Amino acid sequence: MRASPLLTICGLALSLGVGSAILPARAAEEPLGIALEGFPYPNPVFYLPLTRDGEAQRLAYMDVPASGSPNGRTALLLHGRNFPSSYWQSVIEALTAAGYRVVAPDQLGFGKSSKPVGPFSFDTLAADTVALLDSLGLPRVDVVAHSMGGMLAVRLARTAPERINSLVLEAPIGLEDYRFTVPPVPTERLLRIEGDVTADVYRRQLMTSYSLSLPDTAIAPFVSLRERVKGSGEYPRWLRSFVNSYQMIWGQPVVHEIPLVRAPTLFVMGGQDRNAPGRAFAPEALRARMGDNAAHAQALAARMPDGRTEVFSGIGHLVHMEAPSRFNATVLEFLNGH
Repeated sequence: MRASPLLTICGLALSLGVGSAILPARAAEEPLGIALEGFPYPNPVFYLPLTRDGEAQRLAYMDVPASGSPNGRTALLLHGRNFPSSYWQSVIEALTAAGYRVVAPDQLGFGKSSKPVGPFSFDTLAADTVALLDSLGLPRVDVVAHSMGGMLAVRLARTAPERINSLVLEAPIGLEDYRFTVPPVPTERLLRIEGDVTADVYRRQLMTSYSLSLPDTAIAPFVSLRERVKGSGEYPRWLRSFVNSYQMIWGQPVVHEIPLVRAPTLFVMGGQDRNAPGRAFAPEALRARMGDNAAHAQALAARMPDGRTEVFSGIGHLVHMEAPSRFNATVLEFLNGH
């Protein structure tokens, strides 16, 4: 049984990516709990009790019914590392209008979900996702996954192939094995580096690492979100959880499994996206060859039983926010064809 929905409040524009200047200044500056208490999502939020590392945890998710004529299908949306699931709002609206039920979780460690401090693994995240589908009585879903969510989607498609009808990978990371170019980075060093990131540094990281075609105001709510969490008494726990997710991305490659995924798969890539986690730690001579993501996607799709790639020229890493109409139309055409 689902818990009662979390009441959303009037900050719908925040989850749409509108600058926080439209909100009262006091609200924009107040500290935020590490489960994003008070940060508005575009739809009611529910919670699934789970256990991780011997601790009780809660996995947050939105479960949005079709607003158009229901087609009997459910789309599962898997978020990236730097964003809560609220950033899916335009995709949720397009899919539900087309008759899809949409389930959009925050994985443990992200968004409104609990923040475990033990090591992360894609196997565990996949098992948590299957537990969510089981709790909702969903035997089979279509998956739309972004960035780190793409790595999770690949592992999910490998460990529970019977649950996946089709797969859309939006600007996924993990299309190369980062261990071949990036040396191991101790967790304590990462904690110091991430702990020193200011709002301005984080904004520049998103704009440049993701080669975004968006104005700064579009990512301002997410920059503000990270800055406000620093005011929480549990910020050290958030920071360690966030850093542990980097170690998972670096140390648990999925690229070697992608050609083995049997579900029909569409890569939707930004032509400008050269995001490569860990590039700053790689030897300078190797950095330039990292992050050729569109080319990697095309090569991998050609090796899959049923894979293809669509590249959006002039677009960076946040395809569904940079080119929402085209992205949604592309995704719906693909899903409706399977």
